[in-house]
Amino acid sequence: MGGRTLRTRDVTAPLRAFVRTESGSAGVLVAAIVVALVWANVDDRSYESFWDTELSLRLGDMAIAHDLRTWVNSGLMTLFFLVVGLEARREFDLGDLRDRRRFLLPFLAGITGMIIPVGIYLAFTGGGPDARGWGVAMSTDTALALGLLALLGRGVPEQVRVFLLTVFVVDDLAALVVIAVAYSEHVVLTPLLLAVAAFAAMLGLRALGVRRGVVYAPLAILLWGLLLASGVDPVVAGLAIGLTATAYTPVRTALEAASGLFKLFREQPTPELARTATIGLTQTLSPNDRLQRMYHPWSSYLIVPLFGLANAGIVISGSFLERAVTSPVTLGVVVGYVVGKPLAVTGMSWLLATASAGRIRPAIGWAAVLGSGTIAGIGFTVALLIASLAFRSRPEELAEAKLGVLVAAVLASLLTWTVYRVTALLPKHKRARALLGDVEQLIDLIPPVDPEHDHVRGASAASVTVVEYGDFQCPYCGRAEPAVRELLADTDLRYVWRHLPLSDVHPQAQLAAEAAEAAAAQGEFWAMHDLLLAHQDELRPPDLMRYARELGLDEDQFHDDLKRHVHEAQVAQDLESADLSGVSGTPTFFINGQRHYGAYDIETLTQAVKVARVRAHLAGSSHT
Repeated sequence: MGGRTLRTRDVTAPLRAFVRTESGSAGVLVAAIVVALVWANVDDRSYESFWDTELSLRLGDMAIAHDLRTWVNSGLMTLFFLVVGLEARREFDLGDLRDRRRFLLPFLAGITGMIIPVGIYLAFTGGGPDARGWGVAMSTDTALALGLLALLGRGVPEQVRVFLLTVFVVDDLAALVVIAVAYSEHVVLTPLLLAVAAFAAMLGLRALGVRRGVVYAPLAILLWGLLLASGVDPVVAGLAIGLTATAYTPVRTALEAASGLFKLFREQPTPELARTATIGLTQTLSPNDRLQRMYHPWSSYLIVPLFGLANAGIVISGSFLERAVTSPVTLGVVVGYVVGKPLAVTGMSWLLATASAGRIRPAIGWAAVLGSGTIAGIGFTVALLIASLAFRSRPEELAEAKLGVLVAAVLASLLTWTVYRVTALLPKHKRARALLGDVEQLIDLIPPVDPEHDHVRGASAASVTVVEYGDFQCPYCGRAEPAVRELLADTDLRYVWRHLPLSDVHPQAQLAAEAAEAAAAQGEFWAMHDLLLAHQDELRPPDLMRYARELGLDEDQFHDDLKRHVHEAQVAQDLESADLSGVSGTPTFFINGQRHYGAYDIETLTQAVKVARVRAHLAGSSHT
């Protein structure tokens, strides 16, 4: 029930795929942390000697030599920050941040969520030599935080994940700036300028329309090497590349052209046409999407856990714990995360909502805002990266910082669980408001439902409207039909069908759509709709005429309408609305104007309808 026809826009669902991958990788990361701690405490000498092993790359007289931990921290982690940059750009291009007004609150919450913990850390260290580790206390770990949200389950609305990830994106971007500016020593100007030139060359190639990865790969490697030589941490290269990779929806015309190339290959399966078809298919996807699909799983399931394995190992002994519990480094990190993060996120959200008289406020309820603040206290990846830079020559302080990060993660997890557990005990209506809030959601459907134009089933005053873009020859639309029929048993729901005939893959879909409109002209749209979906393999003109006869339609008028394509313009209007709404696959559902991402089985759709109804009631009560 999660299938799609050839055209699909799942790749443009801002943050959803990111959330799934990050949540899934959290368990792998936790396992890596546990292995690192066990390894270091069983045999600390072998742990350190392994990661201190030198690995060199040599070409003639040129060589780069670093220990394995440095290759992980400054090499592989470049790909991690590439994914961070890609997600930031995708959220700006396709996500909630495409409405730039929605960027202000998470931006300020993210920045404040770094400043206050840093201030707390500096207060504990008192400006001494330990103050150099101030950056350790400021950055949230996306994978672990999302993993905890996954464990909390359905008690956490999807909007909370969206809000959190927006804050995390700001957090990670700012952390990279801190690494580049505050933790890069002995910057050498010449290689830095050459790195800028290499990056400019990449932008120039993109402006010229070059999209082949083999062209960009050497420049990306050169950029990384030049930054390394300049003294600036080379992970910045990944972030810069990610931020410039645009994200966009595959357009219908491009998909149709790609489908045509495949048909040519099907007729003449030659290597040349195979290559042409492959390139054509690939070019329908945005650079952002192609890079995400290539690197995100590797980053989440291999690179970040490997980073955890290389950096989380500390020897925990009685004397170490006795020293650490009073260490300003450990206390500054723990209090900065556990107290500073929720104070900053919740306080800034409240301050903006108050100062703007409610015009700028979170898109979630206040309990969810507080839970977002507590979960932001889970720091790991960037925190340990900065700790390794800040205390590279001070192993005791480095171990204390690592312990602080791990303790803070545990305490922040317990606090978050408590917030959502207490919220779950509230009465149903109060719980919904505490989690969802009453802010109007962005509308994805263009244009909105118009009963004068659209075909509507159900109560006209229903609180929930489900719109389906469908194709009568699409097998997935046929599979979704039983779920739609179950939904229609809901008396507080109306259902709308809009045509999206994918004529390049379903040659009979266009005429079937026109047949439905011809039946609508005689007052029988829904009866024809049901017949067409029930007989998807029988949509030839004689079949359509037989259906008209079964429904008792004026066959001469029906035949004349089909022959002269009288209703082609009506179908074209639905196609245009699909393009405007970013729809390129069938079936695609919108619930109260917001696109439904994911499966379309009855359980998933029913849950989405329930959330939409609660939001509608909350919005209605806020206006009365």
